[in-house]
Amino acid sequence: MQPRALPARLLAAALAAAAAALTACATRAVQQEIANTPPTSIETLSYFPFLVKGYQNSYPRKRILVLMPVEARDFKDAAGQSHDPQDGNPATGIVLGPSGEVVQRIYSSPLAAMVQQAIVQSADEAGMVATASSATLEAALEQTGEDYVLASKITRCWVNKHVSTSSAAQSWLTTADAALDVTIYKPPFNVPFWQGVSSATYSDPPADNGSGTGDQVPIYEHPGEVLSVAMTRAVAGIFKREALHALVLQDTIRPPAAAN
Repeated sequence: MQPRALPARLLAAALAAAAAALTACATRAVQQEIANTPPTSIETLSYFPFLVKGYQNSYPRKRILVLMPVEARDFKDAAGQSHDPQDGNPATGIVLGPSGEVVQRIYSSPLAAMVQQAIVQSADEAGMVATASSATLEAALEQTGEDYVLASKITRCWVNKHVSTSSAAQSWLTTADAALDVTIYKPPFNVPFWQGVSSATYSDPPADNGSGTGDQVPIYEHPGEVLSVAMTRAVAGIFKREALHALVLQDTIRPPAAAN
């Protein structure tokens, strides 16, 4: 004998009860996490090699000197939160509770050195021969043996983790934003060979892919990892750019004239 199907009214009630239970469970999990969150966190930012595809080994083996970036963040997108450093560690984000209250302030190790090494790694991935330098631009342009000198400014680097309001159940949404203002020179000339802004925004869980539901499961555990993804994409975006790629390919670098 086949089991009798539940009447539609009872099935709907059962489904509603199950949904309510799941919503309550998700909300309790968020509340428990908030209760266990320390007021501050120092996150480690990293460059993720080969995360961005499509530009690897596409550049000629030209030498590029990467100068120490200048931190020039304006914090226009940081919702008026405190940006004061803590013990020399720059503010790089914030965690907000359901009512917008500050749950945690996020800091990281100094940004300039991390971003400089990220640019070096990305240039190497592109096929160039990259070297980091602490020299000033003026001194770098006087160096021999370098085909290009890259100077940059960090204009955005911020992560916001907050409780999503897209559904009845409370869940976390983390959004990170990174941007670099980049200028490349050809020594010994101090006129820019190329200039551009490379930026990236990344959300975890990822944004809706068109299905109408979106992915509700976060990929990363820490906000610093989400910010690392955004910064990695911004850095890789320097070299994954058709205009710069074409310019470097077309650029014929003549060897220095021999001395008499």
